[in-house]
Amino acid sequence: MEQNLFLDRGRLEDVEELVHRLAKSLRIDELKTEYAALTEKTMEPGFWDDSAAAQKVIRQQNAIKSRTDKYDELMEAIEEASVLLDLMQEEEDFSFYDQFKESLDGIEEKARIFKLETLLNGEYDDNDVILSIHAGAGGTEAQDWAGMLLRMYTRYAEQHGYGVEVLDVLKEDEAGIKSATLSISGPHAYGYLKAEKGVHRLVRISPFDAAKKRHTSFTSVDVYPELDDDMEVEINQEDLKIDTYRSSGAGGQHVNTTDSAVRITHIPTGIVVQCQNERSQIQNREQAMKMLTAKLVALKEEEQKEKIEDLAGNYSQIAWGSQIRSYVFHPYTMVKDHRTGEEMGDVNRVMDGDLDPFINAFLEAHAK
Repeated sequence: MEQNLFLDRGRLEDVEELVHRLAKSLRIDELKTEYAALTEKTMEPGFWDDSAAAQKVIRQQNAIKSRTDKYDELMEAIEEASVLLDLMQEEEDFSFYDQFKESLDGIEEKARIFKLETLLNGEYDDNDVILSIHAGAGGTEAQDWAGMLLRMYTRYAEQHGYGVEVLDVLKEDEAGIKSATLSISGPHAYGYLKAEKGVHRLVRISPFDAAKKRHTSFTSVDVYPELDDDMEVEINQEDLKIDTYRSSGAGGQHVNTTDSAVRITHIPTGIVVQCQNERSQIQNREQAMKMLTAKLVALKEEEQKEKIEDLAGNYSQIAWGSQIRSYVFHPYTMVKDHRTGEEMGDVNRVMDGDLDPFINAFLEAHAK
């Protein structure tokens, strides 16, 4: 047992050293000072007079608190484990060893996850996300696959405490969707979800095929950081083609009888964005312009090749046959990320939103 405790103390010291290095990298002390200053700002009279500016401050607070809380919780757990280890050695009472071992394993796992946050240092990694899903060729089967991905990302966001808003969805009568656009908000939302940009491949026995043949379907996922309103991007109004149409989503009689939905085409680039979630045409137009701005900034950065790793997510061109991940339901069950080799046999667990193993593997691989 003494030999085990000696080795365990070495593990505990190693993880404590790692956490201290990460804290220095993340500037934890400076972040705590910044958080205190932001808290004082929220107490100022008239803070909520400008709702947009106030929400921006609150988002900054939440992002900082997410990091500092994880650090504080880790250090507290390390201290408690160290005290328990000392107690066992001094008293030669090893009845709590299993409890200590479980705690040490948990500390190492939490430290590994905490380390991932040091990788979220891109210019837009703290931003919220605009995530778009587009069904590929294949009719109903591909559209059903797009609908499954919509549910997967919604579940992922909910499990992480992120806010989810459907900005636009084009549903199909038989099953699934042709496309959907989500706004996902929360700490480091873009930093994590940029890993999802690319083509996603489904292999299964199609429920829409009477012959029960195996089908392969593709759906593309675009991921862009949601930019602050004060981000300056020059857009020539003459380059825009703006169409209004009747919204087809849920929302009652008002939505279905007015031309409130907005589609904006940026003629020079061919980028098309649309929004039908809001109740008024003005609100939909504002949201669509935010989406267009985000895409134009991403395109500009990619063309310059200066910040492509910060924006592109997959860092490769999206095209059919260049899938980043395969989801196999038949003849076996497996989800495999082709960029990292990360695999999971429980495909239903992944479809229920458990994407952390794939996202974390992507971040770790990209850091090497």
